[in-house]
This record gives sequence, structure tokens and C-alpha cells, in this order.
Amino acid sequence: MHPVVAIICSDTISSLGICSLLKENFNADVSVIPTEHQQMQLDSILLTDFDFIIVDEVVMIQNLSSLLPHRNKVILITSTETKLRLEFAYISRHSSTESIVATLGKIFKSVSKKSVRNNGLSSREIEVLKLVAAGKINKEIASELNISINTVLTHRKNLTAKLGIKSVSGLSFYALMNGYIKP
Repeated sequence: MHPVVAIICSDTISSLGICSLLKENFNADVSVIPTEHQQMQLDSILLTDFDFIIVDEVVMIQNLSSLLPHRNKVILITSTETKLRLEFAYISRHSSTESIVATLGKIFKSVSKKSVRNNGLSSREIEVLKLVAAGKINKEIASELNISINTVLTHRKNLTAKLGIKSVSGLSFYALMNGYIKP
């Protein structure tokens, strides 16, 4: 696996150091985003095909509401004990190079396995999921996607089977927490 990674850190040295580690040890395709452009680009970064987004604590705190739904893609560089560690994968700023590389390797492997499991949804099922989360009824979904109501019902049945979620509120919460919709 050659991860595609965006790095947004409040200091250039951290960005360059992580970039170097990723390229040398994982042959990663890395984009370093300057913090002066972070506010404008964060939404577009989150919606692109980056496998991971590495941020430091400053960027995390400034953008928590945007990053939380994408937490399966976010890696936090931290120097302190923080409650954010419970929600996000993290690497410690004070660890040895070997430890950081080992931790990143574990994160890349575990997240890639989860992604395969979560991305068992087809593109059409994701479209239906987004419309369900937007409060559309089956007839409206069918009309908007130019498909029959029976096809909508089939997609919803598949969503329930794949995700194990039966309620509209549960599907909406899943869509929000996995970045398919914005709050």
C-alpha cells in the first residue's frame, strides 16, 4: 500500500519531518498544506482521495467539527495527554523515529482493513444513503435518482444488511460520522 497523505501542521518543521518519514518508509504520496491555506482548503481536502490527513493539535482544535466526521482518516500529532486520543489515531511528538514509523504502519494497516469493510457500499447505495439522511422519502429518492421505488427499497435493504442499521436516524448518523454528509 502506498498511502496518499495530506499534512496540515501549524509549524513547517513538523510537516517536513513527517513528510520525509512517510516518503522514506512508506513510499507515500504526500501533500503538505500550508496552514495559511488550511481554512480555505480543509473541506476540499476532506472530500478528496487522501487516505489519511495528519494534523497537529493546533489544527485539530481549530477544525474539530470538520475533522470529527472523518476521524477514520485523521492522524493526530500530539505532545500531551488529551481526550482527543480517544477519537483519533495519534502519534506522539516525543517518540523515537522507529516508534513513529511502527505506529504509522499499524495505523495504515488497521484503517485500510476498516475502509475495505466500510466501503462495501456501492456508489448508488451511498447516493441513497445521502438522500435518506437528507430526509427524503422513497418516492422522492426514486424521482431524484430516476429509478423505481422498488429499486430504492432494494438499496435500502442492502444498506441495512451491510451496515446493520435499520432506522433512518441511525443511517443519518452513520452518514454524518463517515463523512457522506455535512452537519
